[in-house]
Amino acid sequence: MIRAWTARVETVLEYFKIPYTSQMVKFEDIPAFSVSGFVPALECRSLGNIQINDSLSICEFLAESNPHLNLWPADSKLRALARSAAAEMHSGFTTIRNTYHTNFTAQYTGNIPLPDHARKEITRILTIWDNARKVTKARLAELGEKDEGFLFGGFSIADAFFWPVLWRFRTYNLPLDSATPDVLKWMATMWNDPSIKKIVGDYYRQAERPETRIERYEDIFSDRDDIQSGTIPEDWKFSEPGSA
Repeated sequence: MIRAWTARVETVLEYFKIPYTSQMVKFEDIPAFSVSGFVPALECRSLGNIQINDSLSICEFLAESNPHLNLWPADSKLRALARSAAAEMHSGFTTIRNTYHTNFTAQYTGNIPLPDHARKEITRILTIWDNARKVTKARLAELGEKDEGFLFGGFSIADAFFWPVLWRFRTYNLPLDSATPDVLKWMATMWNDPSIKKIVGDYYRQAERPETRIERYEDIFSDRDDIQSGTIPEDWKFSEPGSA
């Protein structure tokens, strides 16, 4: 199971085709490889093999190192909003993090608990996505630039930071009753993007490797008879609520 923080960085690296070498370590061995005791950790040879910790710091470094790739939006207004959204995701939404652990291939059905704080956080996430799309559409129209349908136009670090949360909506069947058409279109853009589909396939290949499993995050509702767990099909396709 890929941890959400690592998935963010890996998604940026893969989407923008930034060359890198990955090393997978067992959960209990992380302190021996990371000076902070957490992952991801990026070792940069060009800077004398220093280690950069924390997913947001790593992505900022990648953006600075590859200015031609526009890991953040080129427009200063959209770039500021994208950074704000990513930072809020990075530091907040603790109820969702602690209640619905990241599992990229699992699917839970049944009476899945939805604490009040989780519901509030879901509403806030959907609001962030909706505001991002509304402001972006208006701004890009003003600039006469193409809108690719991601949160802030083209795929950016902001989309990567919300990627694991988007998976949680699928894994735990979290409610989308307050999702606007703009939010649903962004979700469809993410799920249907060819680069994202390749990343999804990579998750399934990783899940086939026993050493990637962290038992306490597998079937987290095993004590509940009213919740069923399984593996979601790799060819699953996103469909908007209410669609045929």
